[in-house]
Amino acid sequence: MRPTTAVERAERAMATGGSPTLEFQAEVPYDAYVHTEVLHNLQQPLSDDPGEMSFLMITQVMELYFKLVTFELRNARAALRDDEVGAALAPLRRTALHLEGLNGSWRGLRWMTPSDFNRFRDQLGEASGLQSSMYRHLEFLLGLKSVALLRPFRRQPKVHRELMRSFESSSVWDETIALLARRGHDVPLELLERDFSLEHEPHPAVEKAWVEVYRDDSTTNELRMLGEALTEVAEQFGDWRYQHVAAVRRSMGAKPGSGGSNGLAWLERSMARVVFPELWSARTHM
Repeated sequence: MRPTTAVERAERAMATGGSPTLEFQAEVPYDAYVHTEVLHNLQQPLSDDPGEMSFLMITQVMELYFKLVTFELRNARAALRDDEVGAALAPLRRTALHLEGLNGSWRGLRWMTPSDFNRFRDQLGEASGLQSSMYRHLEFLLGLKSVALLRPFRRQPKVHRELMRSFESSSVWDETIALLARRGHDVPLELLERDFSLEHEPHPAVEKAWVEVYRDDSTTNELRMLGEALTEVAEQFGDWRYQHVAAVRRSMGAKPGSGGSNGLAWLERSMARVVFPELWSARTHM
């Protein structure tokens, strides 16, 4: 692909009288950029049931959203680590919007009843969303850590190494807490120099810091803007988990999951793990 300039685009539009270019010397530029041929050859249903195509493609769309959200959260984490609150706000706000799009994906599966799912479910074998490595990256970045969920990937060395790196690294919330400390809030050293592979436990000092942050409601309060951006991310992620539970309840009830879990009950328990906990509990004291 060859980059173009605004001048070239204006000249081309003038030469064509405003009509789109329809002749190209090689591959259509759009296909070269988006790799549409690759994308549209990734759907390989295992059954003849037409409903499986919806299930498969929407699952693939969700995987792409997981990658996009993970990309944004990593950028936000890096900005927070560098004490650049303003630079962190844009990727966090984009994250919330991407999660909103991800949540909208569930609408494409609302047609699925248990009988619809059962027509192709056996063909999936042990395949389960529980085994999504990109979703694990997303959870680790949000601070939800569980060493047991690394086990499915032990025989995929590259995937396992990358997940271990995410698992052992600080989360967005860890970097937020460190930022609060650098901005003068009384955060204990034990929260700043801890083992990041362990899930963060809510702490009253962090809760108190957020109460203090929100006392200043001026439009120049960067930390308050950060709090609101994080709140939107947590809220949209909560919606994702709720809609996941609702989709499972709709399509299979309380049957065992394909990946060996007890399905609905396992998902409902996972919803109890709160993202950015002190940001929510602090609201009681504001």
